[in-house]
Amino acid sequence: MSNSTLPALPIVAVDPPMLRGTNEYEQKRNAIQQRFTDSIPLELRLPQSVIDSAPANVTAIPRECGLLSEREVAITEHYDAVALAGAIATKKYTAYEVAAAFSKRAVIAHQLTACLTEWFMDEALTRARELDNHLESTGQTVGPLHGVPISIKSILPLKGHLVDLGILSTQTTVDFDSHAVAILRDAGAVFYCKTNQPQLVMHLESASFHGRTLNPYNSKLSSGGSSGGEAALLAMGGSILGVGSDIGGSIRGPAGFCGLYGFKPTSNVLPRKDGMIAEFAAELTIPICIGPLSRSLRDMDLFMSVMSASSPWHVDPRLIPIPWIDISTHVARSGPLKVGFMMNDGAIQTQPPVAKALEWARSRLQDAPGIEVKSFEPLRTAEAIKNTRIAYWPSGAEDLRNMLVNSGEPWMELSEYVIKDAVENPTRGADGMLQLRTTQERFWFDWTAHWKTQDVDILICPVYAGPAPSHDTARYWNYTAFWNYLDMPGAVLPTPIVAGPKGTESYTDNEPLSKQCEDMRQLWEDGDFEGAPVGIQIVAPRYHDNELFHALEQMKEFLQVK
Repeated sequence: MSNSTLPALPIVAVDPPMLRGTNEYEQKRNAIQQRFTDSIPLELRLPQSVIDSAPANVTAIPRECGLLSEREVAITEHYDAVALAGAIATKKYTAYEVAAAFSKRAVIAHQLTACLTEWFMDEALTRARELDNHLESTGQTVGPLHGVPISIKSILPLKGHLVDLGILSTQTTVDFDSHAVAILRDAGAVFYCKTNQPQLVMHLESASFHGRTLNPYNSKLSSGGSSGGEAALLAMGGSILGVGSDIGGSIRGPAGFCGLYGFKPTSNVLPRKDGMIAEFAAELTIPICIGPLSRSLRDMDLFMSVMSASSPWHVDPRLIPIPWIDISTHVARSGPLKVGFMMNDGAIQTQPPVAKALEWARSRLQDAPGIEVKSFEPLRTAEAIKNTRIAYWPSGAEDLRNMLVNSGEPWMELSEYVIKDAVENPTRGADGMLQLRTTQERFWFDWTAHWKTQDVDILICPVYAGPAPSHDTARYWNYTAFWNYLDMPGAVLPTPIVAGPKGTESYTDNEPLSKQCEDMRQLWEDGDFEGAPVGIQIVAPRYHDNELFHALEQMKEFLQVK
């Protein structure tokens, strides 16, 4: 059968359906979908009966569907990136069979969650074969990621592949690697797919012209955004280490929603050169950061070590030359690790499973040796979040909306929501930008003084006010975007807490803190969150990224961290 006649790829879909655009837009979108379909061999397609009968939790299907061998299931399920790199280096597995296993599983994951935007197994196998030949002929790996498959968010430039901003008219092919991607490639990474993100790349819901990505643990829920495709793929076992980006929670939200590890560094710690295909005015106040999504704390540490070992500040002069200190390195501490717990941000209370996860973490650390647990009071969250949303589009966003409307692409409700404050409070011109920056820096000073009065080393808080939200309802980013505004590093860790069946959990505090808080309570009553994982977020002061990881290492025994 020729590629031009391949039938549509069966993919699980849920309500609400994606909005339709003009006929011209839909024709272009269908052509993009068909190109993707034509890249998938028939032998890697799930039967329509599996798609039609898929349960809300689809995480078991890849291992049970019969499209993967037992060895391929083992490769994709029984390792983190550190262990898999070791297995390849010792020739337990070849890079070739590892690339094949993850490429196959990624396609299965896509049919169940709509997580991919591009898939290129043949390219991955060619690269893997080259790595196997190198290891065979020299006895040496090319680097610490030799043969490790790495998935890439669609927005990040990867040579010879498509990039987009979650908007169909922005899709283009690039002929270069971003600086970060080049470092990973030089370290031995194998690239095999790219993943979905939201319209504008600015929602906590990854729905775009590529489709709507579903949460693997409950298809009624968001996988997060903007790195939601990455998170869904990892949760499905179709990736072992993913690269996302974060300007308001785009790594941490998806990691928390899908039971993963994720890290947003301080800006100008990880490479940013050639990281975007378009200029974004938000960069003037809130720089975008890349970062890892992974299966373990040590995988995030590996990612940071690889980046630091390349001395990226010699290429990108914006970067702060702070070498990475491996978490296995002992760092002496005078006195206990002081851990603050911010149970809510003063604006939106947490939904029951999140409150339960925070209480679980606090109880686990309360009597841990070498750790002092303290309460932490929030400071002016609502003010900071409003200023953050204005800073994303300082000149307003009418032109952006008009661009989409004129192209025939449907304008999504969450897109309208995210630009609302910027549209109503435009800060055009040099004076407006100066005011935004001055306001931000004043808040930094106030926050630094506040942190000092709280007397903590790190802070544990929610990732989001609830577990993964129902589709098209992820409106309140307070718990992640706040730290972007302050440019503080934040890591997400999974917990053993999952949301229970509908009606089995309720709020313990009956007094809402705000209108937004009331909205979150109603969303809790309306939704069905059963099975949704719940993560916690750990933050540290600006440029204390090393200290954050060493605190995570100190706490990992108590918080059941891998």
